[in-house]
Amino acid sequence: MQPCCRARSIDPELTYGMPPAITASTGLDALTQVIEPYVSIRANPMTDALCREGITRAVRSLRRAYEDGSDAAARYDMAFASLCGGLALANAGLGAVHGFAGPFGGMYDAPHGATCAALLPYAFAVNAEAWAQRAPGSPALARFQEVAVMLTGNRDATPEDGARWLRDLSTALDVAPLSEYGFTAEAIPELVAKGKVASSMKANPIVLTDEELTAILTQAL
Repeated sequence: MQPCCRARSIDPELTYGMPPAITASTGLDALTQVIEPYVSIRANPMTDALCREGITRAVRSLRRAYEDGSDAAARYDMAFASLCGGLALANAGLGAVHGFAGPFGGMYDAPHGATCAALLPYAFAVNAEAWAQRAPGSPALARFQEVAVMLTGNRDATPEDGARWLRDLSTALDVAPLSEYGFTAEAIPELVAKGKVASSMKANPIVLTDEELTAILTQAL
C-alpha cells in the first residue's frame, strides 16, 4: 500500500471484496466525476490536472477491477481516480449526468452510481453535439475531443468515438438501463423539469434545451 492513500483515508484494500456490479457502478461514477469537471464551465488548470490523471487511471483500470477484484494495482488506480474526482468536482462542479442523477435517486430506488453509469455515454454525446451545432469552433468542443482521446488512446478520436467507447464500457460492465428501476418514457418530462434546476446542472458546459435533455433520458431508458 502506498502511504499517500493511507494519509488521506483512501484505502484501496477496503474495496478488494467489492462485488463486480458495485465495482462497475461506483467506478463509472468515479469516471463521470473526472469527465464532467473537465468539460465544466468552471474548469480550471488545477482541476484539469486532477481530471486528466483520474481519467487515465480509470480508463486503464476500471475493467480490470471489475474482472478481478483482487487486482491491487487496478484497485489503487480506481481509489486514486475517485480521490481526483472528489477534489475536481468540489472546485469545478459537475454536469448533466449528476443533474439528472440527483433527482432520479429521489424518485426511484436506484443506486446513484448505476444511474450515472446509465446516463454518462448519452450525456457526453448530446453535450458534444450541442456544441458542434451551435459553436463548432468553440474551445469547449475541443475539450470533448480531448476526453475522447484520453478514453480511446487514439489521438484522432472524435467526441462520437468517446461516446461509443463509454457505451461499449457500460455494456462490458453490464450496466442496466434506467428502465430497470421503473423509469418510463411518461416520466421523462418530470425528470427533465427537475434536472434543469438541479445544482449539478448549473456547471454543465452548455445550457441544454428540453429536447436535448429529453434525448439523453430517452437513450438511457
